[in-house]
Order: sequence, then C-alpha cells, then structure tokens
Amino acid sequence: MAKWFSLIMPVVVLFYQENDLSMTQIFWLKSIYSIGIVAFEIPSGYFADIWGRKKTLIAGTILTTIGFSFYGFSSHFWEFLIAELTLGIGQSFISGADSAMLYDSLKQDNNEKEYLKYEGRVISVGNFSEAIAGIIGGLLATISLRTPYFGQIIVAAIAIPAALTLSEPQNNSKRKSGLSDIINVLKTSLIVNVKLRNFILFSSLIGAATLSFAWFMQPLFIEIGLPLAFFGVMWTTFNLVVGFSAIGAHRIEKLFSEKQTTGLILIFLCLGFFATGSTLSYVSFGIIFLTYIVRGIATPVLKDYIHNLIDSDVRATVLSLRDMIIRIIFAITGPLWGMIIDHRGLRSGFYISGLFFALTGAVLYYISYFHKTSDNPS
Repeated sequence: MAKWFSLIMPVVVLFYQENDLSMTQIFWLKSIYSIGIVAFEIPSGYFADIWGRKKTLIAGTILTTIGFSFYGFSSHFWEFLIAELTLGIGQSFISGADSAMLYDSLKQDNNEKEYLKYEGRVISVGNFSEAIAGIIGGLLATISLRTPYFGQIIVAAIAIPAALTLSEPQNNSKRKSGLSDIINVLKTSLIVNVKLRNFILFSSLIGAATLSFAWFMQPLFIEIGLPLAFFGVMWTTFNLVVGFSAIGAHRIEKLFSEKQTTGLILIFLCLGFFATGSTLSYVSFGIIFLTYIVRGIATPVLKDYIHNLIDSDVRATVLSLRDMIIRIIFAITGPLWGMIIDHRGLRSGFYISGLFFALTGAVLYYISYFHKTSDNPS
C-alpha cells in the first residue's frame, strides 16, 4: 500500500513551480527518474529472479526512503535531480519483482489462472491508497507545499518493515548467473519470441501513454484555475476510478477477444488526449473520468497477456524489461511534452502527444495482428 500512498502527487507541479522550475525542467526531472529506472530495470529484475523477489523489494524500499529524504530538504533543480535518480533506482528494484512475486505465489498454490483477478485487486487497492493520500496530501499542502514531502518520507520508511514481512515463493530457477543469461532472456523476449516482443512493445507504449496523460493533469488543473484545495479531491476521484475499473478488468477481458481488447484500449486512450485537449475546461473532467477507466483496465489485462507467454524463472526480468521500455519512451518524449507546453500551450501538448501515441500504437497494433510475420492469433 505504501508504494502508492503518494502524498506529494496532487501538488507536485505546484511544489516545483514554487521552487522556480518551468514545465520543461519538470518533465526533465521525470525523464531523469525514468533514466534511473532504465539503468537498473533489467539488473534488478535479474536479481529478483536469481536472488529472490523479497530481497529485491527490500532494497527498493530503502532506496525510495533515501530519495524522498533528499526531496524533503532540497530546493534546487540539481538537488531534485539527485532525488529523482535515487527514486528511479529504487523503483526499478520494486517494479517487476512485485508482480512476479504475486504470480509465482499463486502458481505455487496452482491458482495462476486467478492472477488477473488479483492483479486487478492489487492495482485497485493501490489506487484507493493513492486516492486517500491525495486528500491527505492536499490538506497538508495548505500548511505548506513542502509538508507533503516530509510526510512522504515517513510513508516510504514504513514500507521497509512491510517488505521484511513478505514470504518468498518457491523458486525452482535453473538459470545460470551472469551477463550472458540476461542477454539470452532479452534475445528471447525481443527477437526470438515474436508474439512476446509485440506484446511487450505495445504494452510499454500504452504504459508510457497513461504515464504522460497523468502528468498532464496538474497543468490542466492550473490552466482552468482549479482551487488548490480541490487538487487533492480531483486526484482522489480519478484514482478511485482507476481502482474500481481495475477490479473489473478480468470481466472485461472475457467479453472481448485479445485483438479487440488491445484495439479498444488504444483507441479510447488516444481519444482521451484529443478530447481533453479540445476542451481545457471543467468539462474535461468527464473525459478524464472515461480515460482513467481505460487506464484501470489496461494495466492488469496487458500484464496478464505477457504472463501467459513467459516462464516463472524469467518473469521478473521480462516484466522489468516492459517497465524499462515504458521509461525509455517517457524519458525521450517527456521533455518534449514539457517544451511544447511551455512554448505552444497545454492544448498543443495534448494534441501532439495524442497524435504520437495514436500513430505509434497503430503501427505496433498492425505488426502484432496483421503483419505476415506475426504469430499472434487473429
């Protein structure tokens, strides 16, 4: 729960602006965070597969606590950069290992078919947690915009003993330690297994799109003049939407084929960018509401498709690969979105980013389901 209990998110852009950062610098910081994740994503997933998910998660929680401690006492871009890099490395040790631990714990009890249901519940609980944190963070921000950061240090520290209480699922890995083993997993995932490669790339693009959309929210709140007291309320509302839709993700998957589900996710998510950009008013909240429903469904469903294509002894590494590609996409595009917002306005930011994800997603979708070299079922 501590992983999602983000007191700072409802006011993070306001905090940066109070410390004289532009939107370009803000997106650069998020890009640096992504670079930190990218640098350690594959090694951390490898450590989780070889040394254990629990040890990797403990390391991640410690680094995250250190990162937020940096933030609590910093006021300048370069200090924030160190904090973001530390947080990125910490997150890399958590991502992949958590979902792999859940799946293998279920598999150990012969319940792996229930993964999507439980992953949806985990995402749901996470978003409910973030929703509660949004209200609390918004209230703390009325004291000062730095107060939520001090609270975040405490929340991060609580995750350390929580990670220590986890039970490691049985690991029957026959993998050999070494760089060559990592290279073999990457080769299989991105070259040999065409269907897995296509799902990793498509899922990563959708993940980068939802991440970008989320970072457009606070500039939108500022653009339309939403009072500070309601920043946390709206952040809470949208996260509740994600939470409730994630609970029903396994039911949505049963209603449509794989090809239909992935296509609908892409279409509705991209429409969210264009429709929000065309309004930029309180009407936008209804569009965001629908887009966040899609976000809640997309993550567990696309992860489940990947789980079905991989073995347990490479699970954390492959999931880390997916998260790494998400961060690479965001590290490249994030600063561009910031510059567009600074120089062309928020509307252009929504339109151009939406166009990028629509065109790139359409290409990946075509390769996955219609290109003759694809081994996906149609």
